[in-house]
Amino acid sequence: MTIEAMVAKACPGSTVTDVKERTGGQLSSVFEVQRENDEPLIVKVYKPEWAWKQAKEVHVYGLLEGVFDGEVPRVIHAEPAGDQDAFTVLTKIEGVPLSEAEPPDWQPIYVQLGKILHRMHQIPQPAYGYLVDQILEPLPDNEQYVQRQFAKKLGEFEQLGGDPALHQQITEYVAKHTADLAIDHAVLCHNDFHEGNILVDPQTWQVTGFIDVENAIAADPLMDVAKTVAYSIRDNAEKFAGLEAGYGALDPEKLALYRVYHSLELWDWFKSIGETTYLDSIAGDIAGLVSGTV
Repeated sequence: MTIEAMVAKACPGSTVTDVKERTGGQLSSVFEVQRENDEPLIVKVYKPEWAWKQAKEVHVYGLLEGVFDGEVPRVIHAEPAGDQDAFTVLTKIEGVPLSEAEPPDWQPIYVQLGKILHRMHQIPQPAYGYLVDQILEPLPDNEQYVQRQFAKKLGEFEQLGGDPALHQQITEYVAKHTADLAIDHAVLCHNDFHEGNILVDPQTWQVTGFIDVENAIAADPLMDVAKTVAYSIRDNAEKFAGLEAGYGALDPEKLALYRVYHSLELWDWFKSIGETTYLDSIAGDIAGLVSGTV
């Protein structure tokens, strides 16, 4: 089925004037569609083995829609796999990725991002775990969830040939720092809230919205914040000050623990797909975090 036919099924009567492929990732292909006398659309076509991701996106965007008005894509139509690949038609959020912009002052941008994350983290979840249209293998408390995730990623690290000494350091660090992680309840976590998924207006430097909920989980809100720190802030004091001003006070020990987790997960992912460029630097980051030098 052509992109034009997909749009016609979702929005009968629309006249497509242009189709531009925006990404062609490992999970799906994403197209921007211009229409005559109407708002542009995004069409996402899933590879067969990843068609199950459609249900996740529909569910998570539905949860977000009640909190964010116009700041996240709205699902217009979701077509399951049949004679054609599964596809989803969504509204388009205006703006450019923050990763492609250079604001004159990073702190006000990150104040906005902190506020967005804080709003998202008001969406409660009934348990901890990976989120699709329900929580898979749910756990009742944060300690069990974090310990399970670390055990899984440490096992992968070992199987993938990670440094045994670093494995031992991480194991000891986790045992020491996962004894008291209790929180009231799990919340919706974007789990990929980095500059590539955040859209801004480069004229006003207002955040216009965010996209890509494929990694969403139900977890401790600080696990979400920690991924933003690990992927986009790192040691940038200006960005971190803005994030904390917008979000609220952040527990440094928890942030460090969750940064170790996200870095370990990233190392495992890169090694599993044969991408070796960043492995040493990621391992160095982990070593610094567990030793307290970062």
